[in-house]
Amino acid sequence: MKRLLLPILIILILPLVFQSTPTEILKLKIFDALVTEQEPSGNFVVLNITEEDVAKEGGWPFPRQTLAQIQIDLINAGAMGVGWVIAFPQEDRMGGDEVFAQTLGYAPSVLAMFENDNGEYPKTTGTIIKGNDVGGMLTPGVVQNINILQNNANQGIATAPVDIDNLVRRIPLLLKTPDGYVSSFGTEVLKVLTETRSYIITTNENGIQEIAVRGLPPIPTDNFGRKWISWVKTPETNLEEMNVAGKFVFIGITAAGIQPQIATPVGLLEPHKIQAALSESILIQNSPQVPDWHLAAEILIFAIFVSLTWLVINYLGITKGVSIAVILLITAALSEFFSVQKGYLIDLSWTFVSQFIAGAIAFYLNYRKQFKLRLQIKKQFEHYLDPRQVKQLQDNPQLLKLGGEKKYCSYLFTDLRGFTSLSEKLSPEEVTEIMNKTLTVQVNAVQKLGGMTDKFIGDAGMFLFGAPLDLEDHETKAVQAAIDIQAGITELNKTLSTPVQVGVGVQSGVACIGNMGSDTRFDYSAIGDAVNTAARLESATKEVGVDILIGQETAKNCKFVLKSLKPIKVKGKKDELKIWTI
Repeated sequence: MKRLLLPILIILILPLVFQSTPTEILKLKIFDALVTEQEPSGNFVVLNITEEDVAKEGGWPFPRQTLAQIQIDLINAGAMGVGWVIAFPQEDRMGGDEVFAQTLGYAPSVLAMFENDNGEYPKTTGTIIKGNDVGGMLTPGVVQNINILQNNANQGIATAPVDIDNLVRRIPLLLKTPDGYVSSFGTEVLKVLTETRSYIITTNENGIQEIAVRGLPPIPTDNFGRKWISWVKTPETNLEEMNVAGKFVFIGITAAGIQPQIATPVGLLEPHKIQAALSESILIQNSPQVPDWHLAAEILIFAIFVSLTWLVINYLGITKGVSIAVILLITAALSEFFSVQKGYLIDLSWTFVSQFIAGAIAFYLNYRKQFKLRLQIKKQFEHYLDPRQVKQLQDNPQLLKLGGEKKYCSYLFTDLRGFTSLSEKLSPEEVTEIMNKTLTVQVNAVQKLGGMTDKFIGDAGMFLFGAPLDLEDHETKAVQAAIDIQAGITELNKTLSTPVQVGVGVQSGVACIGNMGSDTRFDYSAIGDAVNTAARLESATKEVGVDILIGQETAKNCKFVLKSLKPIKVKGKKDELKIWTI
């Protein structure tokens, strides 16, 4: 499964590098949820021209004489300046333009221009560009205010471009024209308040890096010169209250049907509230930003977290691996949360999704591997172990070391005596019946005590105690099994027309135990000197004249009181074997 990690990383990273609509929307929605609401700077106030105001004046637009009076009233109420987020592209039918223009000059004032694809552009102001003139958003044109008003106030473009989900989140501080740059409305307000006519644009190979207005800290932007908006709840007032002392006033219309409401992550807002939020955001030091290096950071974090998720599930098992994978998911989520709180909009949403996908694939492959192993264990041991032992192996395959291991166990061999002569006297069917009944007695006795049926070779049987599962006091249990086999055969003989005898040999010791055989056919078995000795002891039972022979290692460690017999010489052994019976 190591080889699958790289292809999975390559496939999953594609939506991160080449942002699709769903992943882009997911990223933006998560940013919306994580970006915390900031406190207002205290420099601004929003003044709403309400439904009641419009009704009182007999409709909109108000005469410019009325607007002039509003301007004067605001200045008298202590306003630092006035931003009319309203365009005045036509002359006033009532002839009030001159009066209104005059009042605009009484205090710092900014008039709004709105974008239009008419190809007309306002005059640009002084711009210093550090680096190549790259990046920025080109405006298709604007609807300007009439000349007499332009001459007595500043102008800014009240733009509000939407993201892919049609919500406003990022507003350019400057907009590019064929002749240079023009301030957005919020930027122009700050220029007016700091009494500066120019700004400094710093660029890098990707585009705009930051924009500086004299008297304010540089403002980090994306390569289009856009600022991520902190949706500050700027204090609001109206024409009746006029709570504007010491603040710059953003004037707009909230009366229904006059100015369009624009969709934002915090709901529908009128243009003047959006431009006020832009000015507020410029003054917030830790206001969120998408850094130039965000993609490199996102790819690095993606590779680390997705790889770790894949590896822990594959190599630590399902339970422990999934637990750690969940911790990694939580860590990724917390990493994005804290980075946003620090003002860096690093998108880890796709990393989170990819962790889940990679984890699910790894879980499935691991589960399939475990399932195959369980089937292998069941197939291999269901006929040789007690069902409870088989289930124990299936539940914890780690108990079974496939491929072979050295282990100290007890080995029991049996043989049906006189099988050849028995075959000559009885029919094949009768011989088979007797042999099956005899072997059944042996298997039942062994499994009852936790032993394993290794194999049958004709009328002989080989049994293990202590493998594949550890078995406490297996020497004693192997001897007890030998006793129970003899007792079972005695009971069986009461039902047989031809009585049978079984010889049993038991020995303990270290052997190599595991899957033995070829690549295409193998069996779980044991090989070693102790195994051979147990087989030799069984063969010697007839010669010694007893039904059970027990080797030295078993006799030394079992809890039965055994009877020592005269040592015997067996094939393959240089020295005589000490033997016991019971």
